[in-house]
Amino acid sequence: MAERQNLRAAAELLHLTHSAVSQQIRGLEDQLGFALFDRRGRRVVLNPAGQALLRSVQSALATLDDGVQAAAAAAGGEARRLRVTVLPSFANRWLLPRIGRWREQHPALPLEIDASMHVVDLVREGFHAAVRQGIGPWAGLESERLFEQPSFIVVGSPSAARRLVGAQPEALAREPLLGDNDVWKDWFAAAGLRVNVRTVAVFNDAGLMLQAAEQSLGLALAREIHAADALIDGRLVRLSPIMVTHDEAQPYHLVYPPALRDWPPLDAFRRWLRDELDQSMAALHRSETARGTKPRAPARKGRAAARRS
Repeated sequence: MAERQNLRAAAELLHLTHSAVSQQIRGLEDQLGFALFDRRGRRVVLNPAGQALLRSVQSALATLDDGVQAAAAAAGGEARRLRVTVLPSFANRWLLPRIGRWREQHPALPLEIDASMHVVDLVREGFHAAVRQGIGPWAGLESERLFEQPSFIVVGSPSAARRLVGAQPEALAREPLLGDNDVWKDWFAAAGLRVNVRTVAVFNDAGLMLQAAEQSLGLALAREIHAADALIDGRLVRLSPIMVTHDEAQPYHLVYPPALRDWPPLDAFRRWLRDELDQSMAALHRSETARGTKPRAPARKGRAAARRS
């Protein structure tokens, strides 16, 4: 109401009638014994008393929201679900292939996964946690970094690998390239080359880019975590030991309301995520060692940020 400054807009937001909102305001003012709003035509604006009250109760309302969230989460019993929102690329390339192991370990705790590019209001929309990419902090939420800055590696299909594994970076520059021009420029710079990059396709989702690479549509410069399963399975092949990181690359975090910090289902998900991430990277490094494709230490570039999620 205070934010909207319009009774009709506030009524629509609260799914109430205009008259119901007016009556609630009058009832609150009658109970307090003083006015909280000034009426200015169709607008209603907090007066000094209303502003002072809002400042005093905002933190209490946030605490109440957290408490309701925790109580609702704890009340589910056997039927409870853990509702998590994640980025589509992380869901498709890493999380979904591991859901079977989550189900084996936690058969009484189903995961409800929302894959969205949008930043979801966890409390308002009823989610318990999110896997987000960024540097934080997120207002009103706690966050834990899941792994460090991602490294970018060059990958291609097995047919591309038959032509290009062991090739010099100059050879890669003559191939169709997928993804962001600037990130590719930084990779070639780390290889000691200045290349006028013109990628053949740009994607807003890293999963789609890697699918295109698997289908031999071009070479991709991708995060290790997104490509890990495809590299282990042989659907993609690392084409160069050179990899690059970026100072502005955004790591992944587990984000949740403070009231759920010690909630057992969230703690189980937290520990499971970390175990699976450790196992995933260990399996990838074993595979690289066996195939002789273990990468060099990554070159760091501060200009370009990782733009795909």
